[in-house]
Amino acid sequence: MTGTSVLSRTHPLSPPNNPRQSSELNTRFNEQGWLSLLKRCKNMEEFKQVHAQILKLGLSCDSFCGSNLVATCALSKWGSMEYACSIFQQIEEPGSFEYNTMIRGHVNNMNLEEALLLYIEMLGGGIEPDKFTFPFLLKTCSLLGALKEGMQIQGHVFKAALEGDIFVQNSLISMYGKCGAIKHACAVFEQMDEKSVASWSSIIGAHASMEMWHECLMLLGDMSSEARHRAEESTLVSALSACTHLGSPNLGKCIHGILMRNISELNVVVETSLIDMYVKCGCIEKGLCVFQNMAEKNRYSYTVMISGLAIHGRGREALRVFSEMLEEGLAPDDVVYVGVLSACSHAGLVDEGLHCFNRMQFEHKIKPTVQHYGCMVDLVGRAGMLSEAYDLIKSMPIKPNDVVWRSLLSACKVHLNLEIGEIAAENLFKLNPNNSGDYLVLANMYAKAQKWDDVARIRRKIVEKRLVQTPGFSLVEAKRKVYKFVSQDKSQPLCDTIYDMIHQMEWQLKFEGYKPDTSQVLLDVDEEEKRQRLKYHSQKLAIAFALIHTSEGSPIRISRNLRMCNDCHKYTRFISLIYEREITVRDRHRFHHFKDGTCSCKDYW
Repeated sequence: MTGTSVLSRTHPLSPPNNPRQSSELNTRFNEQGWLSLLKRCKNMEEFKQVHAQILKLGLSCDSFCGSNLVATCALSKWGSMEYACSIFQQIEEPGSFEYNTMIRGHVNNMNLEEALLLYIEMLGGGIEPDKFTFPFLLKTCSLLGALKEGMQIQGHVFKAALEGDIFVQNSLISMYGKCGAIKHACAVFEQMDEKSVASWSSIIGAHASMEMWHECLMLLGDMSSEARHRAEESTLVSALSACTHLGSPNLGKCIHGILMRNISELNVVVETSLIDMYVKCGCIEKGLCVFQNMAEKNRYSYTVMISGLAIHGRGREALRVFSEMLEEGLAPDDVVYVGVLSACSHAGLVDEGLHCFNRMQFEHKIKPTVQHYGCMVDLVGRAGMLSEAYDLIKSMPIKPNDVVWRSLLSACKVHLNLEIGEIAAENLFKLNPNNSGDYLVLANMYAKAQKWDDVARIRRKIVEKRLVQTPGFSLVEAKRKVYKFVSQDKSQPLCDTIYDMIHQMEWQLKFEGYKPDTSQVLLDVDEEEKRQRLKYHSQKLAIAFALIHTSEGSPIRISRNLRMCNDCHKYTRFISLIYEREITVRDRHRFHHFKDGTCSCKDYW
């Protein structure tokens, strides 16, 4: 080591010749000096110097000194678990502190199996575990997804009479949540006499890991109702994820406000979560505002913003943000390019997409993955270049997956190319014979071509394979709650009022020249039956509900699990004009922003 060592900076020593003086010196430095020296170590080289002096003075067998040596070496960022293990093995009678330290060190270094084996060794040596033992053992089970072992450790918690310790309880909640045993997590939470902020964070995080988004927000509300509990940053990030998945921007704005009031400076992770929430809830301008005001941006921030602009159909802006990223000196990766190519696809920027695809390979030396090829097939397929899309699939150096073939099938449905559509469908059936959606798309294409025998043949396959069809639904936010509608829905408490609103809307639509597009009903029934089926699509019911339960002129936001049909698209354009509302609809592919009778997609989706 160059320069002054940690020893010469503090107490330069060499053991004296007089045995009595040596003994006194050992005692003095055992009590005052060596712990201070250990704390000043900044790397393993300095630590080994201190350790060498301790060995010279014969202090290594002292339990206090040995414990601190193990703790410093195992838990410091610069430490070495291998070296810590060698010290630990020299301690004649290690106690719970030493074992806890080593278990913690193994967990921090992701030596998870070693942590569990050390616990078994601890029990075999007759050492009683304490409240500091179990949190890191339970964290080990969380990381391993070891539910069975976690339940066994809970049994040990009861044997040690520590089931009421709040730190152990929080660790149990987190472990059960990450292992998918949400009922066990809730049981521990409900049995707690007192709940800390960390307890609420653990149970909310447990539900977030199970993607139980409604429950996350309900728990956050319960937590907020207890005045002494202020949500932690990690809890609020989980709540933002819930808002993102539920399409609930108003609740997301409330959480943003809480973050601004309680945290002086948001870090890049939180700000990126806010951007993700806003863009996926349809508030692209707010997402852009957060992005533009960030003091620090990383590659993930740019990726989220580019992907967000992509699903809103703002392809040229996405390319501009991508250029800014490159100017900042951030090297793009394969994930960023998925967003870039997707942006070109949604905006119909064929030439720009082809240029970016080549640039990715030849300038940035990124080998295209199946996701990139999927974007390119989608890009040229949406543009009606179906033969080119099929040729691209055939030329792929890697085997196309179901997403690639599904992109081609979807493009064939839009452009009514049954010949290539049948090829895409057959390949899909080989790759994934149990996806009912692929059979339905092909059946709908046959129906549009009025090939009813082929429609019946495909539908028989669905029945024979016992495939479950995913029902379409729409989510809409009103009165700080999210409501779900399915087509022909009569389960809502205010069903009659909603249906009356539908009649009123249709009456006004007639004066604007709206006519139902009955070609969207792909059943061999008469025109009146087709009109009735179109009338109560889930999106229309959601719009009717929102018009009743939101203030005049306020925006309406709807999320769908399936692609929007052409009739609902036209219907929503007219409603935005008649009722002077901005209506944002997110379907399976992208966002549509309706205003004054027009849509942001320009009928390209």
